[in-house]
Amino acid sequence: QLQASGGGLVQPGGSLRLSCAVSGFNLGSYTIGWFRQAPGKEREGVACMRSSGSTTRYVDSVRGRFTISRDNAKNTVYLQMNSLRPEDTAVYYCAATPRGLIWSSLFEIRYYSSWGRGTLVTVSS
Repeated sequence: QLQASGGGLVQPGGSLRLSCAVSGFNLGSYTIGWFRQAPGKEREGVACMRSSGSTTRYVDSVRGRFTISRDNAKNTVYLQMNSLRPEDTAVYYCAATPRGLIWSSLFEIRYYSSWGRGTLVTVSS
């Protein structure tokens, strides 16, 4: 199971850190990802990381502002979000897959077998 937390209301330019606590399997060998879905839009990949931690992928709109990380000892995934913008408002989901995805497939939702319930991030003044 995956349990995301850390969402909330923040002003533009502010920061939030999302956490995703994993139980039931060892996160260390999994590809992990954060996805988001804004009202009226399709779910999209935001940031993903392969199990080795050496390969990450960010959607262009968040590169340089968001950072994905993992603590395998705590079986937890994080998404540090800085310089938040109103367009970052969405429900954020964490996901994991045991598949070793190539870089171009990291945002393919269909490859992720485990999903957490979302956490709402609202960026507004």
